[in-house]
Amino acid sequence: MRWALVKVCLAVTAMVVIAFAVPLGLVIREMASDRAFSDAERQAATIAPALSITTDREELTRAVLSTEPGDRGRLAVHVPDPGKSVDGGSAAEALHIGTRRAPAKDIATVRKAGRASITEVTGGFALLQPTALSTGDIAVVEVFVPEGEVSNGVATAWLILAGVGVALIVGSVAVADRLGIRMVQPAQRLAAAAHDLGEGQLATRVPEEGPTELRSAAVAFNSMADQVVQLLANERELAADLSHRLRTPLTVLRLNAASLGEGPAADQTRAAVEQLEHEVDTIIRTAREQRPQTQGAQKGAGAGCDLSEVIRERMGFWSALAEDEGREVRLAGVNRTVRIPVARPELAAALDALLGNVFRHTPEGTAFAVDVHHSGEAAIVLVSDAGPGIDDPEAALARGASGRSRAKGTVGSTGLGLDIVRRVAESTGGDLRIGRSVLGGTEVRIWIGLNGGGGPERGGRGHGRRVGRRVGRQRRRERNEPRTAAGPGAQH
Repeated sequence: MRWALVKVCLAVTAMVVIAFAVPLGLVIREMASDRAFSDAERQAATIAPALSITTDREELTRAVLSTEPGDRGRLAVHVPDPGKSVDGGSAAEALHIGTRRAPAKDIATVRKAGRASITEVTGGFALLQPTALSTGDIAVVEVFVPEGEVSNGVATAWLILAGVGVALIVGSVAVADRLGIRMVQPAQRLAAAAHDLGEGQLATRVPEEGPTELRSAAVAFNSMADQVVQLLANERELAADLSHRLRTPLTVLRLNAASLGEGPAADQTRAAVEQLEHEVDTIIRTAREQRPQTQGAQKGAGAGCDLSEVIRERMGFWSALAEDEGREVRLAGVNRTVRIPVARPELAAALDALLGNVFRHTPEGTAFAVDVHHSGEAAIVLVSDAGPGIDDPEAALARGASGRSRAKGTVGSTGLGLDIVRRVAESTGGDLRIGRSVLGGTEVRIWIGLNGGGGPERGGRGHGRRVGRRVGRQRRRERNEPRTAAGPGAQH
C-alpha cells in the first residue's frame, strides 16, 4: 500500500508539472522572441530621420555607423535608384549601406508592400523595416537579429522550470511516502499484535495511533485482548473454584476414613483420600498460578438468593460431621429472609470453604458458630470457632489473594477458600475480615452489601460503624453470659 500510494502521487504530480511547465516554457520563448524583434524595430527607427533628410552615401554611412547595430555590422540601408525601375513595380537597388543578409526578393517585397517583415537568414533573422524618403520612394532598413538573442533566457527558464518540476515530484513522493508509513506502520503493528496474541502473549496491546480508522481498529483489538484475558481468567478461576468445591466431600471422606479404625483396608482408604486431596490441591494451585490477575469474577446479571435459607441448608449438611466429631454448633439470625445479590452456588461455595476450614484446621470437639446480622443496607455473616486461631490474619488474607500455598499455621492450604469468600463479598461492595472470636479462636466476618454500595469501604461507612457497634455489643454480652450447651445443629 505504501508503494502504491507513492506511485499514484508520482504519476499525478508528473502530469501536473507537464501540464503547466510545457505551456509556460513556450510562452517564455515567445516573449523572448518578441522582445528581440521589438529591440530591432527600435534600432531601425533610429536611422529613419537621416533617411528623411538625405540619401547621400557618405551621410548615410556616417549615420549607420553612429548607431550601435551599425557599428556591430547588424544594420543595413537599401535605397532605390529614383531613375530606374523594373517591371512589376519593383525599383532596382541603386544604393545599399552595410552588410546585406536578406535576399533581394524579400527586400523588394517589403518595399512594394510597405509593411515590415522578418526573414530567416544565416545565423538568425533579418528585420526589414520600410521607411519613406523625401523623394517619395521607399527605403528598406535591415536589422540583423542573431538567433541567440531571439532565444535569450529561454534555456535558463526551461532549466528553472525543470528544476521546479523535479522538486515538486520529489517533494510529493516524500510526502506520499511519509503518509504511506503513517498508514502502513499501524497496520503492521496491528498484524504483529494479532500474531503475538495468537501465539499466547496475552499482554500484547497495540498503540492507538495513526489514522482514525486504524485507531478504531487498535481500540477494538485492545478491547478484544482484554476480553480474551478476562475470559481465560474466568475459566481458570472456575476450574480452581470447582476443584475447591471437591474439598467439601473430601473432608467428609477423610473424617469417615479416620473413623474406620486400623487395618489394611482402612489404611488404603486413608491413603487414597490423602492422594485425592493432594491431586485436588495440585489442580487448584496450578489453575491459580496460571490465571492472570484480574479484578475478580464478574457478577451474574440478576443473581440473588436467600442468605438465611442457604446458611440453614449448609449447616444441615455440616451438622452431621459436627455430631460425629462431638462439636458444639450454634446458629443464630437465620429466622427471617435476607435477600442478597449473590448467586446461590457462589454463596454455598463460600460457606463450605469457611466451614471446611473449621473442620480441617481445628481439633475434633472444637465448637463453632454462625451468626447473621441484617440491616437495610448490608448483611454480616460471622463464622467463629473455639480453636487455636490464626497467628497472622493479614498473611492469610494476602495468601488468599495472591495464591501462595504455604503460610504459618495453615500448612497444606491453597488459600483459595478465603479468596472465594473475598470475591463473593467484594462482588456486592463488601469485604472480608479475620479477627479473634468470642469463643477464643478465629472469627471470619463477611460483609455483604445488599445494594452494591453498602460496603464499609463505600458510601455506607457510617452505617457500617453503627452495625459494627451493635455486633460488638452483642458479642460482648455473649462473652459475659454462660454458654448454654446445645446439641449439634441446634439453632438459637
